[in-house]
Amino acid sequence: MIVVQTPLRVSFLGGGTDFAGFYRSEEGCVLSTAIDKYIYVIVKKRFEDRIRLGYTRTELVDNLSELKHELMREALRAVGIHRQLELSTMGDIPSEGSGLGSSSTVTVGCLNALYAYKGCLVDAETLASQACAIEIDTLGKPIGKQDQYIAAYGGIRFIRFLPDDTVEIQVVELADETRQALNEHLMLFYTGKTRESSSILGEQVEHISSRLPLLRELKSLAVKARQRIEEGDADALGPLMHEGWMLKKELASKISNGEIDELYSAGLRAGATGGKLTGAGGGGFLLLYCPPQNREDVRYALRGLRELPVRMERDGSKVILNLRRD
Repeated sequence: MIVVQTPLRVSFLGGGTDFAGFYRSEEGCVLSTAIDKYIYVIVKKRFEDRIRLGYTRTELVDNLSELKHELMREALRAVGIHRQLELSTMGDIPSEGSGLGSSSTVTVGCLNALYAYKGCLVDAETLASQACAIEIDTLGKPIGKQDQYIAAYGGIRFIRFLPDDTVEIQVVELADETRQALNEHLMLFYTGKTRESSSILGEQVEHISSRLPLLRELKSLAVKARQRIEEGDADALGPLMHEGWMLKKELASKISNGEIDELYSAGLRAGATGGKLTGAGGGGFLLLYCPPQNREDVRYALRGLRELPVRMERDGSKVILNLRRD
């Protein structure tokens, strides 16, 4: 039996510039962090030849091609496992539509677990690039590349997406007190609304050429935020996230709505200095940057929402149990 733990993520700034339609001409970048909420993947050999998947549903099939779960199916295909296996996932958050990068986290985690099952050691770059290939190239998802890389590498990262399709992962160098300040300022609330991100992202991809000025500004904000927090100015992140959220809402029509705008405004009135919806938008989790002395006021203002306590996670996808027997 193999158990792999893979972190979810929140993206602070730069989202949208990790789409090929943008970075292949201008280079993209994001400031993102893994968080201490995870998806777990369990792999175990079966006595019989069939493949069994366990997630919110259960599948038991004779042939790989019969599997309905696209990400798990293509991870099995990529690693070359076609029979006699049980593959299951469990998560710390709702299974779909959270905005915390869960789909890519599942893909990276499955690849890591399946390679470990075969006795292969693979690096984070391999996991991330193969997850991108599965989701973007094989399955044609209208998504970018940031989620796969932050899930594989972990930590708080500045990720550059280069025109030749390579990805450069840079460590964000933080003093201990700055890291602690960031952890103390992050608040995450579940809006109670899940959404299908593909329609929002599809519209965003379709309109990249007409949104270039917005995307350039989002990219600039990511660069500025990295510089400020590396200089020790943690408090700069909130206002920069606010500026980024105002811009991001213009990328597609369903990124926000009146209800979400009111929740966000309530958080600001209660003392948060900035924030955003995580992921594509439309629902999922609301991330706020809030001074510690204002946290209780924000909790009261958003008392109808469930808070998910969160801290930044240093590690990426990793094997936490390996009972492999040759």
